[in-house]
Amino acid sequence: MTVSVEPTSVEAGETEAAQALRPHAEDAFAQELAALAAQDDRPRPARWKLSPWAVATYLLGGTLPDGTVISPKYVGPRRIVEVAVTTLATDRALLLLGVPGTAKTWVSEHLAAAVSGDSTLLVQGTAGTPEEAIRYGWNYAQLLAHGPSRDALVPSPVMRAMAEGMTARVEELTRIPADVQDTLITILSEKTLPIPELGQEVQAVRGFNLIATANDRDRGVNDLSSALRRRFNTVVLPLPESPEAEVDIVSRRVDQIGRSLDLPAAPDGLVEIRRVVTVFRELRDGVTADGRTKLKSPSGTLSTAEAISVVTNGLALAAHFGDGVLRPGDVAAGILGAVVRDPAADRVIWQEYLETVVRERDGWKDFYRACREVSV
Repeated sequence: MTVSVEPTSVEAGETEAAQALRPHAEDAFAQELAALAAQDDRPRPARWKLSPWAVATYLLGGTLPDGTVISPKYVGPRRIVEVAVTTLATDRALLLLGVPGTAKTWVSEHLAAAVSGDSTLLVQGTAGTPEEAIRYGWNYAQLLAHGPSRDALVPSPVMRAMAEGMTARVEELTRIPADVQDTLITILSEKTLPIPELGQEVQAVRGFNLIATANDRDRGVNDLSSALRRRFNTVVLPLPESPEAEVDIVSRRVDQIGRSLDLPAAPDGLVEIRRVVTVFRELRDGVTADGRTKLKSPSGTLSTAEAISVVTNGLALAAHFGDGVLRPGDVAAGILGAVVRDPAADRVIWQEYLETVVRERDGWKDFYRACREVSV
């Protein structure tokens, strides 16, 4: 349940979703979901809002027979999305695995929105996530007053999804302590959640499934036990395979975020987006785009998500402190912050890249000067 505080100056006719800084997927793309549902005549699994074909179309984009354009939410191999959607139509849970910044959370949210119409049944994994976040907790006032009862029980998002035949989400599963992770084993294998305090259990109804996300690149992760891993069908989300695909992803997300923040569209912004993507890909891959110069890679991931953040921040700088045109100086500081995570080792790598690659590249003189200014 979403609780909101009404703003003091809401214009007449504006919806609560429009006021949210980041609407849930089912709110932000409600019109597309409604259009798909209206024209979706294919078989739907129990309690699904859309057929598997329509879910895949929602994620990958397309044009419906009535001319409605469905915007792509994920830019990548179609087969990956098809396998993910098909998994959710079976009794196996889905694990989206990939390095940071490969849109695992984004895909998870949109899958839940398209399948169940609700992406909010979410457990956020951290090192401090307790078992109750996955199973259930207690209203201690009720518990002390009346003892264990269903009225005193506080269901977790997973329990609610089981009871209502919905899709639950567990973000950053490998950050959850191993003993808490294994709470999912019985849920995913037996499709039941025992409540020993009451001598009862909750059985999952048809339509229930679970999407988890995980990566094994960050520090502080907990490996999944083999027993738990067997309960998932794992789909690996790759980094964008081409510079053009990554530029497209960054451009789309920056445009969406910019509109939500009322930032003006940046003329010629594509030039700087391409530059940011090029820098990130070269340092990430350890070689220049032409394959001629080998590079040292910094400690950071330099993911697509970080590129989106750098460009969005640059767009805000251009809008509020510049002339509205996205320029090298607007993205230079953001790139420095993304690349130089280890002040000692990464700074040397960045300086070497500036002097051996950026300085000699045609059309990059302004970018080189802007980077030098913020790197001093």
